[in-house]
Amino acid sequence: MLPPCTPQVVTRHLDCLIHAYDLACAGFGELAPAVVFRPRLGDDVVSSAVSPDLRRAVYTTLNEIVGLDPDGAVAWTAPFEPHSDTPYGHRPGCALSLDARTVWVYRPDAMAGRGQSDQWVAYDADSGTVLARHELETSGHGGIHLVHPADGSVYLDVGEGQDGTVIFRVAAPAGAGPEFTTYPWVDRCLIAMAPDGEQFMTVDHGQNDVAFHRHPTGEVLLTLAVEAFGHDPEADFVEWAGGYLTPDTAVVTLGGEDAQTGEEWFRHHLVDVRTGTVGGELAAEVRRSPYELVPLGDGTWLTEAPSGHPFRRPGTS
Repeated sequence: MLPPCTPQVVTRHLDCLIHAYDLACAGFGELAPAVVFRPRLGDDVVSSAVSPDLRRAVYTTLNEIVGLDPDGAVAWTAPFEPHSDTPYGHRPGCALSLDARTVWVYRPDAMAGRGQSDQWVAYDADSGTVLARHELETSGHGGIHLVHPADGSVYLDVGEGQDGTVIFRVAAPAGAGPEFTTYPWVDRCLIAMAPDGEQFMTVDHGQNDVAFHRHPTGEVLLTLAVEAFGHDPEADFVEWAGGYLTPDTAVVTLGGEDAQTGEEWFRHHLVDVRTGTVGGELAAEVRRSPYELVPLGDGTWLTEAPSGHPFRRPGTS
C-alpha cells in the first residue's frame, strides 16, 4: 500500500508526445500515463509541465511557450522575441505554480543572443498574459524549477556552465507583488526540495560535497563531503542528482570510474538529515545515468523502464 502523499504529476517526452503521470494514483512498476498531450506538429519540446487536475499543459520550445487546453488544442502562445537562430546552448525551462494559475518560464536570453542577461517571466496559465518579469544577472544555459509544496514559492537554479550556478526564489505574499531573492552562492546546484518544505538540498558545483539548507533562508543545516561516505575525494565525487526519499531521509549519489575497466559507477547513499548519519545504500539500478533515479519523498522512487516510461519502486528494496 502506498503511503499518503501530496498529488504529484511528472512528465516525460516520448514519441513526440507529452506523457503525464499522476503519482498520487499510480501504483508500483512501470507507470502508464494518465493523460497524453500532443504538441503542435514540428515543435521540439524542451520542457513541459501539466497541472495536478491533468487538464492543462504548457511546454517550451527554443523560441516559445505554448499553453494547451484539455482537448489538446493550443490555448495561447507567447514567443521569446526576437527569434533566435542559435541552435545550442540555451534551453528554456517552465513550471506551473502550486495552484496551477501561473506559468513560470526561465528564458536563457543571453545564450540565445537576445540580450545581455536572462529573464524569469510569469504568465497567466489561462491566457498567456505576462504577469511579472524579472531580469536576471546571469548568462545561463538552462534552468531548473522547484515549487515549494506548502507556501507556493518557486525556486530557480540557473546553470552557467563553467561559471557555476545561481539559485533564485520568488514568493508572492498575500496582496503584494512577487518578491525575488537571489541566494549568495555561485557554486551550489539546487537538487531537491524536502516533501514537507522545511529544507532543500544542494551539491557543490565542483562536486565536492552535499549540503542541506533551511527554507527559505538558505541557512546551511548540514554539509557532508565525499569522504563522509567512505569515498576517496581525489577520485570520486558527489553527483548533481538524488533527492529526498522521505522528509528525514535523503538520497545522495556518489560517482566515480573503475580504475581497471574505465567504466563509470554510481552509488546511492542514504542520509538521515536530522542527525547527519550516513546509512546504507539504495539498491537502485539505473540504465543510463544517475539522473534517472528520482526519489519522490513518500518512501518511493522512480527509475526509467526500457520503454522510457517511469518505473516506480517502493522503499529501499
